[in-house]
Amino acid sequence: MSAPQIIPLVQVDAFADAPFAGNPAAVMPLDNWLSDAELQAIAQENNLSETAFYLPDDSGAADFELRWFTPTDEVALCGHATLASGHVVLSEGDADRVTFRTRRSGVLSVDRDGDGYALGLPAWKPEPRDLPELAAAMGGSVEATLWHPGRYAVFVYRDADAILALEPDMAALTAAGNILYIATAPGAGSAYGSDIVSRVFAPAAGVPEDPVTGSAHCILTPYWSDRLGRESFTAWQASKRGGRIECRLAGDRAVLTGKCVTVIEGVMRV
Repeated sequence: MSAPQIIPLVQVDAFADAPFAGNPAAVMPLDNWLSDAELQAIAQENNLSETAFYLPDDSGAADFELRWFTPTDEVALCGHATLASGHVVLSEGDADRVTFRTRRSGVLSVDRDGDGYALGLPAWKPEPRDLPELAAAMGGSVEATLWHPGRYAVFVYRDADAILALEPDMAALTAAGNILYIATAPGAGSAYGSDIVSRVFAPAAGVPEDPVTGSAHCILTPYWSDRLGRESFTAWQASKRGGRIECRLAGDRAVLTGKCVTVIEGVMRV
C-alpha cells in the first residue's frame, strides 16, 4: 500500500471577528490537482458548506487557481471560502493582495483592509421574474421576486422580522434543483444595526441554510445599491451564527469587506 498523501488543512471562520461566528470554510493548498472524485470526497469528509482547494496558477493570470466544493457538488462561485483562502495566503507573508483564477467566475481578489479583508467578486444584477411556486416554498409574504441566470433566486420581504420568521419547505426547494435561494429585506429598525438583512438556503447542494454567503451578496450588492441610492451599505446575514458584511458596488465588481478567524490547523491523509 502506498503512503497516504498529506494535505494541509486550515479551517477558517469567514465574515467573523471571533471563533464560532460567520461561515466556516476548509482551506486546503495543493501541489497538484487531485481527481474531481477525490476533491469531492474530501469536501464530503470535511462536511462544511464549502471546502476550497488552491494551487499556484501556471497560466500567469493570477497568483493561484481556486476551486470550491460543497459536500455534494463543485460550485461556480463561493465568496466566504475565497475570503478564507485569501486570509490563509496573506497570513503567511507580507503581501497586501492575492488573486485567484477560477473556472467559471473569472479572477477574484482579496486585499488587506485594516484588520480585515476586501473581497472583489463580480456584481450580478438580478431581474424581476415571477417565481410563484418557489415563493410559496419559501413562505411568508413575499413582496417581490427576482432571478439571475446563474440560478440565484431572490425573495424580497418587508422587514427583518419577516426574514427571521421564515421556515422554508426544504423538500420543495430541493426538488426545484440546485438554486441558491436568497431572502432579503431592509434592515432599518432591526436589532442588527445594518442597512439590509438576508438569509440564504441551498438545500440541493447539501447546505440547508448557509451561515454567511459571499456569492449571495454578488446579487444583493447591485440590487440594494440601486434601491438605497448609494454605492455602499452594511449587511447582516441572519443565520444562527450570523455575519456582517460591508458591501460596495464598484463598477462591475461587488466589494465585500469582512474579517476572518483561523480556528483549526492540521493535515488530512488521503
